[in-house]
Amino acid sequence: MSFLKEFREFAMKGNVVDMAVGIIIGAAFGKIVSSLVADIIMPPLGLLIGGVDFKQFSIILREAHEGLPAVVLNYGIFLQTVFDFVIVAFAIFMAIKVMNKVRREKEEATPTEPPAPTSEEVLLSEIRDLLKEQNKK
Repeated sequence: MSFLKEFREFAMKGNVVDMAVGIIIGAAFGKIVSSLVADIIMPPLGLLIGGVDFKQFSIILREAHEGLPAVVLNYGIFLQTVFDFVIVAFAIFMAIKVMNKVRREKEEATPTEPPAPTSEEVLLSEIRDLLKEQNKK
């Protein structure tokens, strides 16, 4: 098998394509959530804590001098990233919770009775019963 043919078979498998679609949708979802946090949630939260933007929180470890840039610990950006993560994780949790609820309701709605035997199974059962009767005589 040639290398290209083997690669094409690998790339076109359903799981690989599904995973690629999931990654693309996940990236787009991440952008939406980042915008939600940065543009909708953080401004009122910053207003509540005195108009402070979390991204501005930093500690200067060393001032700039003699042409060297300052060394700054930007913990506000880290806090913003953690906040983004928590919101993304919560959104995914809620989506999975809804999907599980729908799946559970669907499973509860389906009957748990075993399916009726097929005509072949009925015929085989009759043959078995006749053979049992013959062996008793």
